[in-house]
Amino acid sequence: MSRLFVIVPVIAVALDIFSIIDIITFDERRVRGLPKFLWVAIVVILPFAGAILWFTIGRGRADGGGGTRGGERRTIAPDDDPNFLRNLRRDEEADERIRKLEQELSELDDDPPKD
Repeated sequence: MSRLFVIVPVIAVALDIFSIIDIITFDERRVRGLPKFLWVAIVVILPFAGAILWFTIGRGRADGGGGTRGGERRTIAPDDDPNFLRNLRRDEEADERIRKLEQELSELDDDPPKD
């Protein structure tokens, strides 16, 4: 019985510390119900119950709540992302311009000086 008086508070403190760290590092846009600082206050004021409330109510789902709604974007593969492909083409064009400029500079360096 005396071990129970030691183990339960240690588990409660560990759960609270884990909850506070999770709240702080969790994405602000996915927090439900209250702002993050209030969730931290709830976990501190209600040690065990606050952590359970955070994980059941406050913490949004990893997939953003199911589907794309309210401006949320879904993850797409790079070869399907038009922005990625546009940036890839732009990078290739910039590399080609740099190659041409380097070639022109090397040709200018190869020319003998005119006196």
